[in-house]
Amino acid sequence: MIVDFHTHMFPDRIASSTIRFLSDVCGIRAYTDGTYGGLFNSTKAAGIDLSIALPVVTKPSQYGAIAQFAREYQEGNILSFAGVHPADPNAGSALVNLSKMGIKGIKLHPDYQDMYFNDIRYKRILARASELGLITVVHSGFDPKCPDNVHCTPQMAAEVIDEVRPSNLVLAHMGGSRMWDDVEEYLVGKDVYFDTGVVLNRMPREQFLRIVKDHGADRILFATDSPWAGQKEYIDIMRDMPISEEEREKILGGNAQKLLQL
Repeated sequence: MIVDFHTHMFPDRIASSTIRFLSDVCGIRAYTDGTYGGLFNSTKAAGIDLSIALPVVTKPSQYGAIAQFAREYQEGNILSFAGVHPADPNAGSALVNLSKMGIKGIKLHPDYQDMYFNDIRYKRILARASELGLITVVHSGFDPKCPDNVHCTPQMAAEVIDEVRPSNLVLAHMGGSRMWDDVEEYLVGKDVYFDTGVVLNRMPREQFLRIVKDHGADRILFATDSPWAGQKEYIDIMRDMPISEEEREKILGGNAQKLLQL
């Protein structure tokens, strides 16, 4: 089973405008139109069995609508997580509601939520999510939205991990986009997953292979960050990586199956 642990889709009515906006912010083209249909077709064409969609709650008022949107995609080859906002005073109860709805996890994006990841409010969310058995995926490292003000550095993530000891935490972009030297210094070896979203064709291959070796292939999750990378292209890159078949199978889906309890 192949699982893409980091993708995005948007409601049809806003998909086009959202993709245009994010394309301008990121300065890169999208590989899908941002809709469920676009992600479904991309997933199928790449030979991927399951894509995890990760919506971002950019303000507290979005929680309910995003939770209901996520609830519609809990079977088939697209599984949606939901999210909470750290500024929401009811974030704890919102997590309980998501758990009761059968949602498997949440996405946090400190840059788009305008808060540093070592803020006490994020720590409380991580602690409660862990108690509830929810998976938490966090954008880590550089983001083109605010390139000079990284809201989740590897050092911040290490502080949170050491203090909270969260379970089922995934740091996107191999622990910190464009900050992989710091990932190796502060995060490698800790109890945390890294995903490969939008980095396989960007980070130095030798550094990727070194992190896989030192951190452990059992804590790496295949991911693309579709539509910002091509799913088929990333499958091809992973197939070409000089790692063992056992390691490749773990990264491409075995680790995700265990984490998702599939």
